[in-house]
Amino acid sequence: MPSDFGPDPGSAPALAADGFTQQDRDLLIELKIRVAQFEKRMDERFEQVDKRFEQVNNRFADMFNYFYILTGIFTTIMAANIGFAFWDRRIIIRQARKEGVEFIEQEGMTRRMLQALRTAAQEDEALAKAMRSFNLL
Repeated sequence: MPSDFGPDPGSAPALAADGFTQQDRDLLIELKIRVAQFEKRMDERFEQVDKRFEQVNNRFADMFNYFYILTGIFTTIMAANIGFAFWDRRIIIRQARKEGVEFIEQEGMTRRMLQALRTAAQEDEALAKAMRSFNLL
């Protein structure tokens, strides 16, 4: 006969002293095992993610090293190029000045004027004296 205080004791599973059945205990143990397996898998995945982050960090470090090397090479090449251009300009200017002076001395108006003054100095003693003082005769 059913009682007013719960299910019929003959039809319900046997209850332990704390109110759990053996099936409840088995389910809790199984749940605990599954949670432990899940935590283990999550830990493994986090380790894999950490390793991947380390690999990415290493690749960034390598990229920065390559950038530093490329910057050094570029700076060296540019410094050498500027130095060569400066040196080349000085040489070209010096050579052009030398050639210009030689041209003026050999074929320019100054040479012809000097020859005219020398010719005039043969007849004018004051001009000859002035030209000798400047080593033009």
